[in-house]
Amino acid sequence: MKAVIQRVVSGAVFVKQGDDTSRSTRVGAIGQGLVVLLGIDIHDDEESARKLADKIAKLRLFVDPQGKMNWHVKQAGGAILVVSQFTLLANTEKGNRPSFKQAMSPEPARLLYDFFCDYIRSHYPLHVEMGCFGADMRVVIEGDGPVTIVI
Repeated sequence: MKAVIQRVVSGAVFVKQGDDTSRSTRVGAIGQGLVVLLGIDIHDDEESARKLADKIAKLRLFVDPQGKMNWHVKQAGGAILVVSQFTLLANTEKGNRPSFKQAMSPEPARLLYDFFCDYIRSHYPLHVEMGCFGADMRVVIEGDGPVTIVI
């Protein structure tokens, strides 16, 4: 799995409605917290999803009362917005057209994406919002810091 994690003031995901690109529906939104762009590799499984979810939930990316980046998302009172993004697994070594051979096929990836989100909800417990797997989405991120971590 590959994740791009951004500390945010707010984040939201919108899905286009039909052919009208000006109309969209908000499917997930958070205030303070983390936006996680998640790419799922062909070799990933529930164990790799658990490990990454544990790492993200425990990352100390928020400022404590002493001004140190020492709190994890739950201590900061934040939430997590997880957006599936297979393009994180792009291979651009040859030519100019990215290859996505490392990305897991849609149906098993959807199951692992759901597992990842459910795991965080049940083990930490945190408020977790989700994008719409496989949809053409517009992601709005109001970054904080900026703090961006790639795992």
